[in-house]
Amino acid sequence: MSSEKLDSPSSPAYSDAEKGILESLPVQMSYSPDKKSSLTKQAPLPVKTTKAKRVSKWVLWQLFFNTYRKFFTFVFGLNMIGIGLAISGHFPYAVNNSGAMVLGNLNFAILMRNEVFGRILYLIVNTCFAKWTPLWWRLGCTSVLQHLGGIHSGCALSGVLWLLLKVVNNFRHLDINHDAVLIMGVVTNVAVMISALSAFPWVRNTHHNVFERQHRFVGWIGLISTWIFVILGDTYNPTTRSWNLNGVKLIEHQDFWFTCGMTFFIALPWMCVREVEVDIELPSPKVAIIRFKRGMQQGLLGRISRSSIMEYHAFGIISEGTHAKYHYMIAGVQGDFTKSLVNNPPRTLWTRELKFAGVSNTSTLYTRGIRICTGTGIGAALSTCLQSPYWYLIWIGSDQEKTFGPTISGLIHRHMGPERVTLWDSKQRGGRPDTMKLLREVYHSWNAEVVFITSNYIGNSEIMQGCKAEGIPAFGTLWDF
Repeated sequence: MSSEKLDSPSSPAYSDAEKGILESLPVQMSYSPDKKSSLTKQAPLPVKTTKAKRVSKWVLWQLFFNTYRKFFTFVFGLNMIGIGLAISGHFPYAVNNSGAMVLGNLNFAILMRNEVFGRILYLIVNTCFAKWTPLWWRLGCTSVLQHLGGIHSGCALSGVLWLLLKVVNNFRHLDINHDAVLIMGVVTNVAVMISALSAFPWVRNTHHNVFERQHRFVGWIGLISTWIFVILGDTYNPTTRSWNLNGVKLIEHQDFWFTCGMTFFIALPWMCVREVEVDIELPSPKVAIIRFKRGMQQGLLGRISRSSIMEYHAFGIISEGTHAKYHYMIAGVQGDFTKSLVNNPPRTLWTRELKFAGVSNTSTLYTRGIRICTGTGIGAALSTCLQSPYWYLIWIGSDQEKTFGPTISGLIHRHMGPERVTLWDSKQRGGRPDTMKLLREVYHSWNAEVVFITSNYIGNSEIMQGCKAEGIPAFGTLWDF
């Protein structure tokens, strides 16, 4: 689900796990759009001491009913209409081809989460629409790409309900259906339902390992049982109550080809899994800097694990470009996996060599933009600013030279001048800034078209609400991959 939530708690916006900033600038440096070569010195920005302004209910509603929920509502609503028509007898195609309705939805659900398909979509959009198209169109493209999860969720849940309807109809005609078909229908339904329910936000965000095991391994069981269910259902003739084992007859059914497609989409990313050598730098007990060979384009994220199939975790990728010798990931110590990177640094990790694109990958659509992040969020934000001179970096945290070490600070110092970076050390400055005041000033002085945000839940909500209220186009963190 999107992180654009309604609540605005009074607790601090930046948790301990996200602290860590490079260094404080003695003065705030801002770019002057009228004189490209000039830098304007300003007094240090004030520390935030006042409560955030109350946001209108209309702004909160806009953030709540985002593109993700619009996609979900449309897809799920359309399917519910179809199910209603099928139950009432007004949709005979769905009744006669219920397997295709199930698997068509599940295919789309899986496709929306396929790294290869996602990279192709991002490539097409970035190639065809960069900079020359109207801003509203480019913002729409970014929003659609970021919230494809709404289609994933809508199709997945709809597929479960279509499958439930199919199994119920099979039991309604108990006298003509074979026991094997009935049993496999129940097994498939249970497996697919468990896999879908385990992906609900509460499970996914609070019990990651439970989510991963249930969603992946029970999902694989569901795929195997789907194959058995489809083959049994397509080869059994309920009219003659006999089996037709002719393979030619089997491939004439739509659901056979849908199952082939679903299998391919699931297997494709796993074909890219490799065990690779890594070097791990431990600048502090809070952070592990993981170095991999070869450079990367900006805006990508990678999944890593100590095992080839278990406990994959996604991190933003830092790289100077495709020509670079290395790329990096920043892992803040929060759970068992990241703690193990610090306590027992591995020499190799498993990863999918084909990385998946994040919202920052659409930064090429815009002429100028701002990347604001807190703490370890620099891992997802820095590449965009390193690889493009038209992006401004705002990084908020504390004591980051000590926390993040020389590798990250060196990348910033080598590639970014003071005219396009604000590094706020909340420890040195006595607190975090008035984030919206800082962002507003940079947005106007930099002539930015868009703001990308990487922060924790509360910090992200606060900035998204402020940007929406002031009409600043912004895209925040998602906890939906």
